[in-house]
Amino acid sequence: QVQLQESGPGLVNPSQTLSLTCTVSGGSIETNYYYWNWIRQSPGKGLEWMGAIAYSGTTHISPSLKRRTSIRRDTSKNQYTLQLTSVTPEDTAVYYCSRGNLYGPYDYWGQGTQVTVSS
Repeated sequence: QVQLQESGPGLVNPSQTLSLTCTVSGGSIETNYYYWNWIRQSPGKGLEWMGAIAYSGTTHISPSLKRRTSIRRDTSKNQYTLQLTSVTPEDTAVYYCSRGNLYGPYDYWGQGTQVTVSS
């Protein structure tokens, strides 16, 4: 059973950088041919795919977030991370990590972590 767990600060100041980590257990992030995704849901809005890192290490970022987003991995820890720079209150959301295909479907999800951008 694959499990994903998000971790990171719940509160970030505007203009700062948001950093989240997804720790994966029960399966390797290098296993063919899975993509490891970051998805968020802002209050009152639908799910927004932010980006993913592939089993090979290749990254794919949503064009709307490309300037501010980076995704990396640490295979020794079986973790991958999200960094979102220059955050604004519009980045307030529940952030999820998930496993699946590049744009879905996703078969495993983390429980989600609430991130609020506020001073």
